[in-house]
Amino acid sequence: MSALTLFGLVAVTAMLVFYALEERNPLCVLGFAMACALGSVYGFLQGAWPFGIVEAVWAVVAVQRWRLKGKRERTNCSDPTAPRR
Repeated sequence: MSALTLFGLVAVTAMLVFYALEERNPLCVLGFAMACALGSVYGFLQGAWPFGIVEAVWAVVAVQRWRLKGKRERTNCSDPTAPRR
């Protein structure tokens, strides 16, 4: 197994793990975003630029979700009567 293949395997495995754990902690959403960024790098390095572009878009979407989720949780923490989501 080449170093590039191993890198891709680690990136995609991290994406799967962080995606499965997203509901537990907003940092898992951020971890998913970082894993998507690594997947994007892998796609470009192996020459599969469509995969690289799609993973880059997913990374941006995940960062936005992390920012919104963190803002929502900070708001809920400051107001004890606010419903938990």
